[in-house]
Amino acid sequence: MAYRKYVLLVSVLLVSLLLLTLQVPGQAAWGPGEFVSWFTTPAQVLVTKAHRSALSLWTAYRSWQDLKAENRGLHAEVERLRVESLQAAELRQETNRLRRLLALKERLPLETLSGEVIGKEWGGWVRSLTVNRGRGAGVARLTPVIVPAGLVGRVVTVRANAAVIQLLNDPASAVGAVVQRTRAQGVVEGEPGGGVRFKFLAREGAGVHVGDLIVTSGVGGLFPRGLPVGRVSAVDDRASGLFGYAGLAPVVDFARVEEVLLLVGQSAADLGAYFAAR
Repeated sequence: MAYRKYVLLVSVLLVSLLLLTLQVPGQAAWGPGEFVSWFTTPAQVLVTKAHRSALSLWTAYRSWQDLKAENRGLHAEVERLRVESLQAAELRQETNRLRRLLALKERLPLETLSGEVIGKEWGGWVRSLTVNRGRGAGVARLTPVIVPAGLVGRVVTVRANAAVIQLLNDPASAVGAVVQRTRAQGVVEGEPGGGVRFKFLAREGAGVHVGDLIVTSGVGGLFPRGLPVGRVSAVDDRASGLFGYAGLAPVVDFARVEEVLLLVGQSAADLGAYFAAR
């Protein structure tokens, strides 16, 4: 036990001497303080570098997170603006369509009723339209239907609050018409493939040229005179047949019709001048 006490005492003295040496200025280059510093300085440098690297990585990570969040916000803002732009463009187009429809409604010397297309029958092409006007609004079967560009067709089915419109390209459709330029008479018919043609007497073939405008003749009293129907795109007036045929490009794009006017008040007036002024 006494031996242990002496060892402990010597150890304390050595430690005290070492501490005193570290605190005494002017020590030799390789004194105890410098010796300890030689071992501890690299470790301190490494710890400092590690701390700075970790801090730099954390700062970069937070910056990346902030940029990522900002990027998501910008993408959302761009998408919102794009949707608003599309909605504004759609609203402008609808406004322009309704203005043209209203202008035509005010010019026509007929009683008309506006209607919105709520359904379309497709079969490789648009075969018929359904509008939100029916018996409750005074719509009757065979009511002519128009848009600012010209004739769409006629009502063939009337329901309480809706009506089905037979388009000009329906094979069962036939409309009396004339060549506006020459007054050559004929009939506009729908074709099985969704096209429209003008059927006329072969002897009148000289009065039908590509580019001619075909309008309703008013014969039969169903459609008023002068409604634009289509322009001649090709002529087949072979002399061997009784009839000649001219392919028509309808003035109305049936697939794009969204609002219509129904001519609920019939008149014998010639509407050619009203459509020419549109």
